[in-house]
Amino acid sequence: MKKRLSLQDKAELAMKSAVKKVIEEHKKSGRPLSIWKDGKVVHISPKSL
Repeated sequence: MKKRLSLQDKAELAMKSAVKKVIEEHKKSGRPLSIWKDGKVVHISPKSL
């Protein structure tokens, strides 16, 4: 029997999938990825993704 996912589990899976897609797009395009870290915006080089 397959376990049904809760709405929270579905949302988490969707978010992880979306983040993975954004990272892949930034790698391909060569654009830096901007993230929020320790209260500041940090730009990550596509080479280090």
